[in-house]
Amino acid sequence: MPIRKLSMLLINQIAAGEVIERPASVVKELVENSLDAGATRIEVTLEDGGRQLIRISDDGHGIPQDELPLAIEPHATSKLTAAEQLAAIGTLGFRGEALASIASVSRLKITSRATVDGQTHEAGSVIEASGDAVGEVAPWAGAPGTVLEVRDLFFNTPARRKFLRTAPTEFGHINDTLTRIAMVHHKVAFKLKNNDRLTFDIPADQDRAQRCVALLGKGLDDELLEFTHEDLPQRGGGRLWGLAGQPSIARATGKAQYLCVNGRPIKDRNLAHAVKEAYRGLMPMDRFPVAVVFLEIDPHAVDVNVHPAKAEVRFRNPSHVHGLVLSAVRQRLLGSDLTPSASLGGHGSFTGSSFQPASLAPNVSTDAFVDFFKRMDPKEKGFAYQEVRKALAEEDPDAIRPYEAQLITQDQATATQPGSLKSQSVLQVHKSYLVTQDDDGLIIVDQHALHERVMFETLRNRVLGEGKPLESQRLLMPVIVDADAARQSTLEQMQPLLIKIGVELAPIGPDAVAVQAFPSFLFDRGVEPDTFIVDLINKADAGQLDLSNPNAEESALHEVLDMMSCKAAVKAGDKMNEDELSALLAKRHEIDRSSNCPHGRPTTLRLTLKDLEKQFGRT
Repeated sequence: MPIRKLSMLLINQIAAGEVIERPASVVKELVENSLDAGATRIEVTLEDGGRQLIRISDDGHGIPQDELPLAIEPHATSKLTAAEQLAAIGTLGFRGEALASIASVSRLKITSRATVDGQTHEAGSVIEASGDAVGEVAPWAGAPGTVLEVRDLFFNTPARRKFLRTAPTEFGHINDTLTRIAMVHHKVAFKLKNNDRLTFDIPADQDRAQRCVALLGKGLDDELLEFTHEDLPQRGGGRLWGLAGQPSIARATGKAQYLCVNGRPIKDRNLAHAVKEAYRGLMPMDRFPVAVVFLEIDPHAVDVNVHPAKAEVRFRNPSHVHGLVLSAVRQRLLGSDLTPSASLGGHGSFTGSSFQPASLAPNVSTDAFVDFFKRMDPKEKGFAYQEVRKALAEEDPDAIRPYEAQLITQDQATATQPGSLKSQSVLQVHKSYLVTQDDDGLIIVDQHALHERVMFETLRNRVLGEGKPLESQRLLMPVIVDADAARQSTLEQMQPLLIKIGVELAPIGPDAVAVQAFPSFLFDRGVEPDTFIVDLINKADAGQLDLSNPNAEESALHEVLDMMSCKAAVKAGDKMNEDELSALLAKRHEIDRSSNCPHGRPTTLRLTLKDLEKQFGRT
């Protein structure tokens, strides 16, 4: 087949294949044009999820009559005049492909009344285009601004149209796209309708936090931690603002992460990794935080021209940006109490008992209530017992008065009983949980999870803070571990990491390695070197240790220290003496991220006084 020049229609349709993937792509391109035109109000109206109609109305400066035909020409734009500007893009749209591409695969109508140099034209203009047919410019009477109507998307490219999803699915993509744009441009009012149903109507002139909460959901207001951060120019510069969600509201996917660079919503694996890494150890690795991160950076330091739809960017110094985001989010989380609150369930019910202290109903016997507590072992009394007793006394003082003497005797027994909360500040329950109290209520601690976090932070401070490898013990007899060529290659790649954690090993043949030194604290806790090395290799084979990515070196080290801490920490079922209990709880207030173990499970639950009062009918 001879070489030939493509028709303009085919050129535009090929461009549309890169720029216009679905109705949400049309909304993104046209709304960005409205924002570049200085709009303060943007309304999006849809029919059939955007498959039949997309109408974008704005109050921007509009398009003059003589420029309307040029607006739908390929590579025509008012936002770029010289090649030098490509190095520092300051607008959302600049390629000049959007309108031409949309017109080639739909029935496009543009009506606009322009405002130039502060003067609004007396009348507007309208032009229609469909495929390669372009109509004449005609006069139009309407308000200042622009209205773009896109009908029958992909009507002349059936192969593309058949790949469109159902109307609800396409609407979902549009809603997400507009949400991300509206979140960034908090000074602009946005309205979205689908089939005459109003989805959201957001006023103008909100501050950033108000806009984000309005779009994320007002129920999350108390769960979002606001942060700001500014880097020094000599270190690369950059300003950050954002909201970091509490680990307790983490999601199953990353859809609730909103990233923005210089006013442009983006998807960037580097920034997403930084956000996820900041939450390491605060949630399970299969969960994703709710987070909003707005980055302002020198336009010369970021290239937004690497993706046809401008959804991705490339940073000149990705490691600097990664560290900037990681540090800002991590520091905000470190400065917050992330201890989750436990819930007792239904109001006024005390599971397992034969009474309901929330109200002395006729079928509930006061005698049965008192008898229940008289039969309790004094060691089981304490904080909850006192709360129940006060609740009953306030409900019916006369009913409890005959039993006061017996209850006082029980109180005295409780006060002198070893192990009670009267005589010490902490109680070990079922050799697994520690129970104590603070000013806000009852504190329940998982001893293994907390000890694991304590050990992890101790090891991390040693390796990263002090820059020293962990202490190791040379083995009198090297431990032999089976390792074929592939596993030996993995261990060789892990050598810098092994040195930091105090492991020395060397191959002794094609199918084995010899462990010659092992971390002292693991050895003292009875951890077997061969089992540890095999688990380490399996973790690398499962992709949990990314040793090829420089930004992931710290996360790989964290993963290994996490495994070491878990193996060495006190286990559920281990009896701890009074000194050990006190020492462990004291560490809870000294270390970072004590609210969660390195795996992300909570170490501590708080049963608040408010919850207790609700359960005992005192509110």
